[in-house]
Amino acid sequence: MPKRGKSVLVKIWNYVEVLKPRETSLLVFIGFCAAIVAVEGFPSSGRLLLTLAIITLGSGGVNGLTNYIDRQVDARMQRTRHRSLPSRRIDPPEKALFFTIALIAVALGLAWLLHPLCFVFGMIGTLAAVIQRKTVLCPLLGAISGCAPVLIAWFAFKPEFALPLLFLCLLIWIWIPLHVWSVMLANREDYLGAGVSYFPLSREIREAVKVLFLLSLPLFAASIAIYFSGDLGLFYLVAAAFLGILMVYASSHLLVSSASHDAWKVYKLSAFPYLGLIFLAMCLDSWLI
Repeated sequence: MPKRGKSVLVKIWNYVEVLKPRETSLLVFIGFCAAIVAVEGFPSSGRLLLTLAIITLGSGGVNGLTNYIDRQVDARMQRTRHRSLPSRRIDPPEKALFFTIALIAVALGLAWLLHPLCFVFGMIGTLAAVIQRKTVLCPLLGAISGCAPVLIAWFAFKPEFALPLLFLCLLIWIWIPLHVWSVMLANREDYLGAGVSYFPLSREIREAVKVLFLLSLPLFAASIAIYFSGDLGLFYLVAAAFLGILMVYASSHLLVSSASHDAWKVYKLSAFPYLGLIFLAMCLDSWLI
């Protein structure tokens, strides 16, 4: 490939990287699964594609916006200093700001056309993600933001509140602090060196890991409550029980060891292996029954 062509691809990838493609793809996936659960089968393809486009643009845009807000802290951390914005591969960083705001605006506009409540939840998710960054409230507000893809997908196909939707959101609301705090404990010195000192870093590690263990219990309970509140079958129940036990075991192991590598294991387990697979189990169960 000519040098100019490679340069263009590198520049494009820098902007894609700002959107956190791995995190965004997980949010899109759980939104897709929420649509399947809402209709208890196969949603209409045209509406599904529009819904997934909204979640992709909105989640990517919000992830990019948080990357922009956090760029100065990221530049001081070994784990994040090589990202597009802190490394100044996108310079000035305002280029990424305009890009991400444009994505969010398009997503919200399409969400309004899909259903007004999809717009409302998208807006709430956006605001929750960007306020109180790098404070103790950040993971809790991020949990609200993390529910937005599920709410948008659900109301795109079933514009009514239901008990299974409540437990889906509860599952995510518990999962995000556990996920975020475990990576903070795994990289404790890196965060402290960058000036981040709120919970769980404000507590001794042996105290902080107790909270992670305690969170794994209601996380397990919420996953089982989804089975009892909806029309899911035995396949989902077995999968949720297995994954829930796995999370409780990993968190209890961290509780005993308080070791950073065990916190990293909880972090890695909680991402796709747990959240991704439990939503996949919902999909497969909805198609099987």
